[in-house]
Amino acid sequence: MPSLKEVRNRITSVNSTKQITAAMKMVSAAKLRRAQDAILRMRPYAEKLQSILSNVSASLDSSEGKYSAQREVKKVLLVPIVSNRGLAGAFNTQVFRLMRRAINDAKAQGQEVAILPIGKKAMDLYRRSGMLDSSLPSDLATLFDGLNFDKAAPVAELLMQQFADGRYDRVVLFYNKFKNAAVQITTEEQFLPIPPAASTQEGSSAKADYIMEPDRATIVEEIIPKSLKIQLYKALLDSFAAEHGARMTAMHKATDNADSLLKDLKLTYNKARQASITNEILEIVGGAEALKG
Repeated sequence: MPSLKEVRNRITSVNSTKQITAAMKMVSAAKLRRAQDAILRMRPYAEKLQSILSNVSASLDSSEGKYSAQREVKKVLLVPIVSNRGLAGAFNTQVFRLMRRAINDAKAQGQEVAILPIGKKAMDLYRRSGMLDSSLPSDLATLFDGLNFDKAAPVAELLMQQFADGRYDRVVLFYNKFKNAAVQITTEEQFLPIPPAASTQEGSSAKADYIMEPDRATIVEEIIPKSLKIQLYKALLDSFAAEHGARMTAMHKATDNADSLLKDLKLTYNKARQASITNEILEIVGGAEALKG
């Protein structure tokens, strides 16, 4: 049985850890509330816009729809969106697992793979992989410092330019979609080319007839790029909210585990203390009996 001093030191250590995890849980809960409000307001707009974007792109010819051009995939750019910090359970690991599967599938098809990491944890993992494109920025972890549309737009423009110039034939986003504080859905989403409209149950494409104002050229030059920027911004908001939800849940579980461990340690401490008192009583009784003799 450990000594009383050892058990006391462990109790002090676990108490300190519990205070840290409880504080981190409260901070994540406060940040989650704001991030959750942002993504819940953005998601219906972004999803409806994505549906319109897919339908409009399907009606454009190859010369007009440069962001919807379907060509043979020789080079693919994978964009993992993760966090800058850990202590969020399996939040980052889930994205990396999906990335690993996508990389293997692409290589099996003879495609060249490049990675543009968003988030410090992704940069740390893929820095030595040999798959980073040196011509692309490597400081995208700062996107989450005061995340807003103005920060996301230049990254979307960069991805669109890389695709339009033919440097990459496909651009795919990997991120955790926010469902609630306890559940995140790991998502693989094609960013470019613009995916075709979803099929209906009968198997035909869900096409809609749009009246384009002021004209098709303006739609192609202005509306479609803005829509793509919003899709990337939505993915960043989803990941940001999911991160705080995952961290809050992880810290909640860590705090509960600390409580359980403290109960066991206090029980061990009381047993050790009782054993120590019993030994002292036995020594006193033994000494008294020896004096009588």
